[in-house]
Amino acid sequence: MKRIILYFAAILGMATACTEKIDVKLDKTYTRLVVEGSITTDTMAHTVILTKTADYFVNQIPPAVAGAMVTVTDGNITDTLKETSPGVYQTRPDYFGVAGHTYVLTIKLPEPINGNTEYSASSYLPPVVPLDSIGFEFHKKYFANIDFWEVKVFASDPPDENYYMFKTYNNNRLLTDTINKFTISDDRLFNGNFVNGFGVVWLSQDRTDYQLAHGDTVKVMIAGITKEYYHFIMDVQTETGFQLPLFSGPPANVKGNINNGGIGFFAAYSTRYKSRMLRL
Repeated sequence: MKRIILYFAAILGMATACTEKIDVKLDKTYTRLVVEGSITTDTMAHTVILTKTADYFVNQIPPAVAGAMVTVTDGNITDTLKETSPGVYQTRPDYFGVAGHTYVLTIKLPEPINGNTEYSASSYLPPVVPLDSIGFEFHKKYFANIDFWEVKVFASDPPDENYYMFKTYNNNRLLTDTINKFTISDDRLFNGNFVNGFGVVWLSQDRTDYQLAHGDTVKVMIAGITKEYYHFIMDVQTETGFQLPLFSGPPANVKGNINNGGIGFFAAYSTRYKSRMLRL
């Protein structure tokens, strides 16, 4: 009887602990610079966005950092970016990166953030193999009674260590438009071999923005990225994705490549594209 009483007392204590209200006090943290930008082999106006961090419970767009001097150089050519809107800086429209070069981003602020007015980052721009082709596979009632289109890529992977990022377009509209939708992969499973149908995106047909129809033109971008950028994307997706609180660690700022305490990542990568029309 004593053991039974102790057993029910333990259960009651656990239930009480699970429902106990806990007030978490979050003090204001010091402000840090946030950098988002990239240089690719595409000929276009490349963008660097500068913002400040905000308090955890502030439900507002992070404040833009205007009036900065932003430059990008590969050691041979230096481009001074133009501020097209507050906190948004762009290269000239005919700018493009070159595989094998290392690009250095330099930022000079009109006012210090966290005691610093100068920030920088560098990123190597690796090459990337072209896609041989892309394909489609329809999965009927695959998950939760929902139909899915799987977009697959076919390509020959070089024998050295490589890291890839994929983005998917439908009729020139980018479907994977945020970092948590990017598909990334290393080449451990197919190093030096032919990639015979690697799924780069699953398009749920219960979402109107993901629906595919006969005659749609699907385009896939393959990008050669660095190991550091690969892990940055993976860490961001882990921190912002669904986690079981019982087993997950506390949230933390993802490590980037901006110096002087800045947050974010300045990336450089090669791009190749392949398109195919969907015929039902």
